[in-house]
Amino acid sequence: MKLYTRWQLIVRSIFSVVVIVGLLYLLGFLKLPWDGYKNTESEKVQSSELNKPKSTVSNTSGISTTSLKEKLPDILNGKGVEYKKNNPLVEELKREGLTNDEINNIIIYKRLNAGVVNITTITFEYNWFLEPVPKSGTGSGSIIDQQGHVLTNYHVVKDADNLSITLSDGTEYKGRVIGVDPENDLAIVKFDPKGKILTTIPFGTSKNLRVGQKVLAIGNPFALERTLTTGVVSGLGRPVRNESGLIIQKMIQTDASINPGNSGGPLLNSRGEMIGINTMIFSPSGGSVGVGFAVPVDTAKRVVGDLIKYGYVRRGWIDIVPVQLFPALVKYAHLPVSKGILVSEVMPGSNAEKAGLRGGSHRRAVRSGSKIIYLGGDIIVEIDKTPVATLADMFSALEDNKPGEVVEVKVIRGRRKLTLYVKLSVRPKTFKW
Repeated sequence: MKLYTRWQLIVRSIFSVVVIVGLLYLLGFLKLPWDGYKNTESEKVQSSELNKPKSTVSNTSGISTTSLKEKLPDILNGKGVEYKKNNPLVEELKREGLTNDEINNIIIYKRLNAGVVNITTITFEYNWFLEPVPKSGTGSGSIIDQQGHVLTNYHVVKDADNLSITLSDGTEYKGRVIGVDPENDLAIVKFDPKGKILTTIPFGTSKNLRVGQKVLAIGNPFALERTLTTGVVSGLGRPVRNESGLIIQKMIQTDASINPGNSGGPLLNSRGEMIGINTMIFSPSGGSVGVGFAVPVDTAKRVVGDLIKYGYVRRGWIDIVPVQLFPALVKYAHLPVSKGILVSEVMPGSNAEKAGLRGGSHRRAVRSGSKIIYLGGDIIVEIDKTPVATLADMFSALEDNKPGEVVEVKVIRGRRKLTLYVKLSVRPKTFKW
């Protein structure tokens, strides 16, 4: 047996501890303090690289990492969220070699697709034997609050006898139309979520849009649920005539693919905010040819409150009986202009009468079909700085005006051009003319 002194035992013990620690370090089971310092320095270097100007940090898409921070917002509340290097989903997508633009599309779709619903309608038509024949239709819509209000197009739900709303998880709810605005082809549908937490689509703004700006459309074309298409803003301020013959002003034109079933779905910007409601396409073939139109979201924001509260939009109106000029009338009455709105009658005691508008004389009455027209009244040629040549123009000029507002009205009286200021009344739901 070999005996060791105390100092020999201490030296051998220290040596054994060093050997064991070294083995654990080499095998990766142990990290030393200075390793954390190295990782921190490495992260600082990488962080400084991310904060370099655009010209020094680039990628295959040509979009800087700095600009990517602005493209990944908190979609659900409409507030921007800072892009962080340790975002698990983003890091996973970057490892897969996806570009920043692709990542932006994926993030927006992932966060918002559950806010787009599939709307199915049933209308009944009658055959030659007076038997009801069901006819189905489909469209899209955007959930706008936790109460189950859905924004969609009027033509999607028009004349629907039965209506159902299907969410992204396949849950189907019975819906009902609570408000319509045919002039802007908008409607609000309501369903009872029964306490379910809903994904909502945040409103953005359609102001300051630029041609060439990226847009995304989510909808249910041909019943293919929650389809994403991308494109750009192709044009702005397009006046487009709807099915009712009225002109929807300031429509957004886009080349993002829109097909039957997309109607009522949201058009989004690259921050995931709704900037329009996909409404119609121009198509000789019936399919998408890259010319689609969306109602500006600012128009929707203006009318949604009334649709939910009243079921219709309370608009201002000039209390007159208008007659759109036509060639035979112009020739017969020797009118000084060929386009405009003849004021056949002014409602007694109305704001229009108080403003000085004059109607025609009952002693100069003529008949056109079943309509009696009184000649000699003012001819309206402009309302609120909008030229008025037709009844559709008159409706469009007053579309964004509320009762109680005062509008400038230019008229032709005899051979004189006058400017009057008319306080608007509440537009009736039906007209006697």
